Amino acid sequence: MENHLNLYHIFYMVAKCGNISTAAQRLYISQPAVSKSILRLEETLDAALFVRSSRGVTLTMQGEILFRQVEKAFASIRQGEEQLRRAGELGIGRLSIGVSTTLCRYVLLPYLKAFIHQNPHIQISISCQSSNQTIRALENGEIDVGLIGESAGIGRLSFFPIMEIQDIFVATKSYLENLKKRMNLARLGNPESIYPQATLILLDKDNLTRQYVDRYLDQDMIGYDRLIEVTTMDLLIEFAKIDLGIACVISDFVKTELAEGTLIRLPSPVDLPARKIGFACQERHTLGDALTAFLTSITGAP
Repeated sequence: MENHLNLYHIFYMVAKCGNISTAAQRLYISQPAVSKSILRLEETLDAALFVRSSRGVTLTMQGEILFRQVEKAFASIRQGEEQLRRAGELGIGRLSIGVSTTLCRYVLLPYLKAFIHQNPHIQISISCQSSNQTIRALENGEIDVGLIGESAGIGRLSFFPIMEIQDIFVATKSYLENLKKRMNLARLGNPESIYPQATLILLDKDNLTRQYVDRYLDQDMIGYDRLIEVTTMDLLIEFAKIDLGIACVISDFVKTELAEGTLIRLPSPVDLPARKIGFACQERHTLGDALTAFLTSITGAP
């Protein structure tokens, strides 16, 4: 059937025109070519499709049955072409994004607001999940782009950095005062003495940030006996604000608390280098129009 699409087009035009000569003119082919095509289609279907007369052609009963279906088919094709044209003009598309709750709130939303304003017809879906889950979803082709921290785990994914972040340790003044009462005052300023005595609040072990921090803590053999593990950066911050312990957070996400004095930055027990976060996707050749527009808008990548 796929080899006879042109025959159905000729049949459709002849039926619409009711005249082989007129159909030939509209199709820009010769009248004998039209007649030959109709005859071939009739032989293929083993059915007479037209009744010929000196005044033109009319559909047989079999021809009427076929015409109704062919007319619907070509109407669907025209509708599809129109939708494609409108999609091109309006920039209609789909974009799926994977991101952790923390990065969604503190990083993605401002970028996304500007992008949606520029591209109102792109349908966006967001999966809030861990960065490890986002990486797996990217590798499996389940999402278009992910906002993650740069790590060895991104493998062959393309990575577009957008900012640097710094992991720091914070606590409230009251927590430190109470910690001071449990320790020798002179030793409180020594990070190596503070942390073994304190309760640390860290992200859970499946989190890329936790894995990054642990790598440096283990490297310097910094141990901790009292630990609270949470799933989001928001909880880290809130738990630290109610005097539960010392939290390892990203400095950009506690600017207000640091400025107001709600939280105090502490000396780090280890040298934690700044790291990059950015958008990751599969290799460049897989990019669609919506993703290309997104990366161009946010990172300036061509």
